[in-house]
Amino acid sequence: MNERIIELHDIAPKDFWGAQDSHLETIKKYYPKLKIVARGTTLKAFGEKEILDEFETRFKRLMLHFTRYNTIDDNVIERVIQSDSQVEQMDPSDKILVHGIGGKLIKAMTPNQQKLVDYMAKNDMVFAIGPAGTGKTYTGVALAVKALKEKQVKRIILTRPAVEAGENLGFLPGDMKEKLDPYMQPLYDALRDMLPPQTLEDYILKGIIQIAPLAFMRGRTLDHAFVILDEAQNTTHSQMKMFLTRMGKNAKFMITGDPGQVDLPRRTISGLKEAILILKDVEGVGIIYLDDKDIVRHRLVKKIIDAYKSIENND
Repeated sequence: MNERIIELHDIAPKDFWGAQDSHLETIKKYYPKLKIVARGTTLKAFGEKEILDEFETRFKRLMLHFTRYNTIDDNVIERVIQSDSQVEQMDPSDKILVHGIGGKLIKAMTPNQQKLVDYMAKNDMVFAIGPAGTGKTYTGVALAVKALKEKQVKRIILTRPAVEAGENLGFLPGDMKEKLDPYMQPLYDALRDMLPPQTLEDYILKGIIQIAPLAFMRGRTLDHAFVILDEAQNTTHSQMKMFLTRMGKNAKFMITGDPGQVDLPRRTISGLKEAILILKDVEGVGIIYLDDKDIVRHRLVKKIIDAYKSIENND
């Protein structure tokens, strides 16, 4: 029987193997023909040479992922072990986007998220398309905060089309801001991960960070700003055209959305779907598609999306 010994270098075994060796047990499930034993920083695997070769290659990619991001989970393990040979390899020059609250290091967590970062560096306008949980908005907010901190822009503007701003919103208590804040909550949540509470509050009071529904963008010219249009699948043709033409000097625009979650009235064409068709060949506009492999929420989210896809595809 062939033996392979792999050492964890500069990696805390307790963090890598997981609580009660949970990560190790997940890895073992993908290689039932191998006997895998781990003690401290040493892993030993026994079995056929071909399987061991593949196992070692993918295991070393898991180690590389952990070294870069200080974490692995069941989603990462599945992605690395089941992906094509080159998928998880990323440019070693990738960097921390933002040092978040509590020492959190915020980086691209998947190859496609890294592509999104690269596209934003090369283009002034980028469309990030993908299902829920793929980190579109979160990565965008991190890039915006990074640009603000590095004085590449003077302000951050985050907006969403307030699709529910009709009857339902009218029943909520409070003034317009209080009514809209819950709808903008995902944007606030991302910012709270990246900026101290007092700094965030000051930025919002001074208008350095603005969070507002899309209708508030009409008539404005957005200069020296990093602007994110979130949930863009719920824009109409006229709303999307209005937003895209707000672009001013030294501006970066990111448009995120999931064409599979349109909440517009029936027979209303999504401005996002239309825009990516119209602008796909325009120089300076980047379009990146994220998919199920990029889901970084709870591992059940991917399974839920897959389950819904199966019935939606049968309709």
